[in-house]
Amino acid sequence: MAKGIHTGIIELDENGNYFCDSYLLDYQMVTKSFKVGDKITIKTVIVNPSDKSFPIYEKKSRNFAIANDKQDKEY
Repeated sequence: MAKGIHTGIIELDENGNYFCDSYLLDYQMVTKSFKVGDKITIKTVIVNPSDKSFPIYEKKSRNFAIANDKQDKEY
């Protein structure tokens, strides 16, 4: 059962944008509570409202959290 839309690592591009794969992350959220290299789970996304970064990141998230690394048990 999926608990989020996407799980990945926070990265920083050459333009100073924080992102996780193809998703732009909210700059203030990352600088306040996260760091580059954190593994996160994105919970919701919206269409990126920024004309400047939209061509690179069509979707943006303000709702993400540190990923839960618990592995599912296989029976």
